[in-house]
Amino acid sequence: MYKTIDDLANRWLKRRPDGLSKLESRVLQSTLERTTISRDTNKAVAFHQTFGDRLADTIARIGGSWSFIMGFIAFLIVWTVGNVWLLTRDAFDPYPFIFLNLVLSMVAALQAPVIMMAQNRQTERDRIDAAHDYEVNLKAEIEIMALHEKLDELRHSQIIGMRDEIVRLAEAVKRIDERLARQQSAS
Repeated sequence: MYKTIDDLANRWLKRRPDGLSKLESRVLQSTLERTTISRDTNKAVAFHQTFGDRLADTIARIGGSWSFIMGFIAFLIVWTVGNVWLLTRDAFDPYPFIFLNLVLSMVAALQAPVIMMAQNRQTERDRIDAAHDYEVNLKAEIEIMALHEKLDELRHSQIIGMRDEIVRLAEAVKRIDERLARQQSAS
């Protein structure tokens, strides 16, 4: 049906082939070769992650979990109770808990950039997913339009065949009518 990417670009995208993006060219090539375009974007992203990226993602995942929040609340309660009631004379961080404030500030100072790095990587993953979704949707749309075209051609050829059959049957009925008319006039 369509032999080249140029044909597909002109027919389905209504654009010249030199105006196509790499992504659109890849979709048209896949359509032409009748190959799948879907792929696991998680593998592609994981392949390019460094150790630091994976570590930051893990820290962000742990830091954003309920178990971390509950554990941290428990830590704060133990710290406070321990320094106020249990170690009243020998408290290592008496009220107003200056050392605890220092620890919390350091945790926040480290955790905030790590979470931001994880969010930046998530944004990149979302971009890759969106581009992949566009590819798959574009190919599906092209394939559906091609199927519609094939169905229209099939329907058109069937209609022509039925019309020819009706004409043939009408001629046969006409011949039979003429034969019957001749037989009635002869009798």
